[in-house]
Amino acid sequence: MGRRLRDGLGLLVVRGEVGSVSVPLEIAASYRARTKGLLGREGVEGAILLSPANSVHTFRMRIPIDVAYLDRHLVVLAVRTMKPGRLGMPRVRARHVVEAEAGAMGGWGLRRGVRVEVLAEGDAVE
Repeated sequence: MGRRLRDGLGLLVVRGEVGSVSVPLEIAASYRARTKGLLGREGVEGAILLSPANSVHTFRMRIPIDVAYLDRHLVVLAVRTMKPGRLGMPRVRARHVVEAEAGAMGGWGLRRGVRVEVLAEGDAVE
């Protein structure tokens, strides 16, 4: 990723075998926004991108979530489903983490090896 992201809204674009899926995305790039993440929410509309990040936890969360670890080229390294009250292991090569409601990522075709795009407030991020 050539430039640093800022807190805000955007789209997560997943290009699969059948076509592409655009998912509403909340971008959490500041320490404060990353720390809050999905804590205390009953659900999430779309997904949230934590950047930079290489691990997450689900303490004080109310819902199970899907977690995708992305490398610096936005390629998915792993996708895991985490129940509330868990601590995820850090991924050494991960630079970004995407979180969504449990089960959502499978429907988007988000899996290991897929490269995603982040469109942040009208700008393409490579």
